[in-house]
Amino acid sequence: MNPAFVQDIPAGFTPVGRAFYQRSAEDVARDLLGRVFYRRHQEGPVMARIVETEAYLGVEDPACHTFGGRKTARVRSMWGEKGRAYVYLIYGIHHCLNAVCGGPGEAAAVLIRGAVVLEGQDLAFQRRGQIRDLRRLSDGPAKLCRALAISREEDGVDLCDPVSPLLLLDDGFRPNEDALERGPRIGIDYAGEAVSWPLRFLISL
Repeated sequence: MNPAFVQDIPAGFTPVGRAFYQRSAEDVARDLLGRVFYRRHQEGPVMARIVETEAYLGVEDPACHTFGGRKTARVRSMWGEKGRAYVYLIYGIHHCLNAVCGGPGEAAAVLIRGAVVLEGQDLAFQRRGQIRDLRRLSDGPAKLCRALAISREEDGVDLCDPVSPLLLLDDGFRPNEDALERGPRIGIDYAGEAVSWPLRFLISL
């Protein structure tokens, strides 16, 4: 990545530092709401404000990919440095973006379930094909990855590095606490008692 990319960070935005991720997945999931992903790509940049997340708590969480201490090639990034991306493939066709987080020795992550595209909308719509509704452009984890051209190639990239192809930015926006919703995670029927844990966070813009 060209170091000149440091200069292309939009005015008023600053990269989110490593310490942000060195906390519980639940805290990070809540505080990611309102932050902005900046995706640099040869086709052009796309920026998207996060509006929906889910926390996955690590080895003690039956819904987490590292439950029970699981260590496979797929989850290698989750055992690594906090503040990096964990990107996995589901159903052989859809990618999902996560931010690795937690305390020392933990292997937790936050799934980015939805975002609102702020910049690069034309490019994002082009990648989504027939979709023309901004509300539906990136309102699911697979939709978001397609709109931002995120694949397994971005697995492990540093979300804190100012020259990263995928960077998390902060412009000072904070959602009103009254607008924040939380509830159980989606699509984890296999996870026993963890099905009802209120680890999904959502705001409306």
